[in-house]
Amino acid sequence: MNKRNRVLAWTLAFSTLGGVNLSAFAEGNISIAQQFGIGYLILDVVRDQHLIEIEGKKEGLDIKVEWRTISGATGMNEALLSGALDVASAGVPPLLTLWDRTKGQQNVKAIASLGSMPNYLLSNNPAVKSIKDLTEKDRIAVPAAGVGFQSRTLQIETAKLYGDKDFKRFDNISVSLPHPDASAALIAGGSEITTHFSSPPFQYQALEHSNVHKVLSSYDVLGGQATFNVLYTTQKFHDENPKTYKAFYRALSEATNIINRDKNAAAETYIRVEKSRLPLPLVQKIVNDPEISFTISPERTGVYAEKLHELGVLKNKANSWKDYFFNEAWENPGS
Repeated sequence: MNKRNRVLAWTLAFSTLGGVNLSAFAEGNISIAQQFGIGYLILDVVRDQHLIEIEGKKEGLDIKVEWRTISGATGMNEALLSGALDVASAGVPPLLTLWDRTKGQQNVKAIASLGSMPNYLLSNNPAVKSIKDLTEKDRIAVPAAGVGFQSRTLQIETAKLYGDKDFKRFDNISVSLPHPDASAALIAGGSEITTHFSSPPFQYQALEHSNVHKVLSSYDVLGGQATFNVLYTTQKFHDENPKTYKAFYRALSEATNIINRDKNAAAETYIRVEKSRLPLPLVQKIVNDPEISFTISPERTGVYAEKLHELGVLKNKANSWKDYFFNEAWENPGS
């Protein structure tokens, strides 16, 4: 072999070896963000039991997991698209918005559901018995005004009552506020916040106070039990990290099994991981509520896909839930 061929051979060998190493280094890292509430219990169990790391070892990986907390879908989606985050979590509507806007580009899709649970629209204004009673004097607290799960759910209900052209009727009295702050303001009273589209555990905590009452449930709007939060990521992360992705998905599945085997123990996990000051009996009551289902299978997400397309929020029409979920989720039933 002459000198030139030896150089080419060494270059090829080095490049091949380097490619293997680079691929190995690309795998084994995942950054995940969640928001506040029991809607993220599956992630709390994954974190507490180190399930991603355990599943990673089965794939021959020592996975490094970064956990972050971000309030509101807007900040969540910005972090995902900027590359500052690998996995985002939010309600079904924010996922669908991102799926719609990134189709043919980053191709954001859902990984799994984080369970089905109702969100209650609460008020401390005795005059507000239904959304028809809301006036310019009321302020509705939501995590992400106009675009989050709660706002989109309210918009769908508003369209039913006032017509599609007026679906944003209550956007001008909606304000963005994290659930903990909104719940505290609603309970205390005396502030501009008279209404809060809440979520577990905050809605249960608020309803223990006599000045707070329920106006509407998201299940009323969606026609029954439905997915609240989902996890989602980009096509790039999904495709370039197959072992990490597989370990993460398996971890989510195992977490649901752990929760459903012993919901009271799962309640303890929530308090421990979230450093919650809520009484254990209250949290146990919530996780055992028959309205709540801890599952990674999506339920009634198609209602949002259909209605938001009809309202013009989504340009692309989904033929089924599989259009906006990665194929790993297809092994389970969904809607």
